Amino acid sequence: MIKSRPQPLSTAQRLALVTKVLSDKKADNIVALDLRDLNYMLCDYFVIATAESDRQAQAIVDGITDALKEAEGERMGYRIEGYELGQWILLDLGDIVVHVLQPDVRHYYKLEELWGDAKIITYA
Repeated sequence: MIKSRPQPLSTAQRLALVTKVLSDKKADNIVALDLRDLNYMLCDYFVIATAESDRQAQAIVDGITDALKEAEGERMGYRIEGYELGQWILLDLGDIVVHVLQPDVRHYYKLEELWGDAKIITYA
């Protein structure tokens, strides 16, 4: 029997998976910025969340990449920046860019304000 290859997730499915992992890993203040109506953006969503430590930030990003690999298979491509320090980890999934920041870094950069013209989706 030939095992079928996983199909790529839609952007909505990826967004749901990412926000579920963030919640499961106890990230705080999870928001998604819907950038689809902004003509100059290269992605559909920014997802921003707070982690209390570098280890939590790394565990969150590991959880997201593991869940996406399970759902989409090994062919899923992504880029990670800032993983070693864990102060601000950026996970670029193409259609979604995930920002996991420690509280002081998030407060300093105020990404939600930089993209103030985007629609904000808040997660509990």
